[in-house]
Amino acid sequence: MVKRQQFLDCYEQGRRYHSKGFILFVLERPVPPDHWRVGLAVSRKVGHAAHRNRVKRLLREFFRLHRASLPGGVDIVAVPKKHLDVPGLTLDTLTRDLEPAIAKIQADQERRSRQEGP
Repeated sequence: MVKRQQFLDCYEQGRRYHSKGFILFVLERPVPPDHWRVGLAVSRKVGHAAHRNRVKRLLREFFRLHRASLPGGVDIVAVPKKHLDVPGLTLDTLTRDLEPAIAKIQADQERRSRQEGP
């Protein structure tokens, strides 16, 4: 995701999923294509530029590694919380933090698709 309006739509209309260090805003698109889109919003509250860049690199790598398990037809905006421990953040800790939220997103999508039904 690149455009400001895409981020705003996700913030305003999307569902929020909280983990220890992140908030994930998830917006289902009306005509769900097979792929998903990710936006990263890492503010200066997280730290100086090197810390912000590290968080973005790790988030991109997490979503790249988990692309098969992510639901299709959604926009996801990942926002780190202010108290995130960036120097101690590794891909393993990020994965342990975000996997339960991703599982919850999948479960909610499956439940909604079953409710809509044939």
